[in-house]
Amino acid sequence: MALRLWASSAANALKISCSGASRAAPAYSISRYFSTVLDGLKYSSSHEWVKHDGSVATIGITDHAQGHLGEVVFVELPEAGAKVSQGGAFGNVESVKATSDVNSPISGEVVEVNDKLSETPGLINSSPYDDGWMIKVKPSSPSEMDALLDAAKYTKHCEEEDAH
Repeated sequence: MALRLWASSAANALKISCSGASRAAPAYSISRYFSTVLDGLKYSSSHEWVKHDGSVATIGITDHAQGHLGEVVFVELPEAGAKVSQGGAFGNVESVKATSDVNSPISGEVVEVNDKLSETPGLINSSPYDDGWMIKVKPSSPSEMDALLDAAKYTKHCEEEDAH
């Protein structure tokens, strides 16, 4: 009973519903580890996300990644005009726990960098899919997106990785 009450309270706090079959499913899912994974994005196995919108793709690190890193205190990003390669590092994120490379899930040219992160790197923690985006890229090979994981496959990947 206490577990049911806690689950109901948690659902209310997160503004999700477990009842009402007529309601549409939310545009996100939450793994059993409480990391948010958004539908409609593509994910790399190294925990970066991509949102392809027209001729530009926005890239950042996932909620799962920022959760494992802890409080982000510094971000190093490339300048606009730099070339990135699929799987290659384009910057790094320093947290209170570690410094980690950030790899590009696709190849292309950086057309914009999130300058807010230099002053407020914690945006990666508080808003990894919105205000915490890192770079925008003009893809040189849009077909690379096909090899990335969808939300369900990425969630499974995270669960398997965390189980080890």
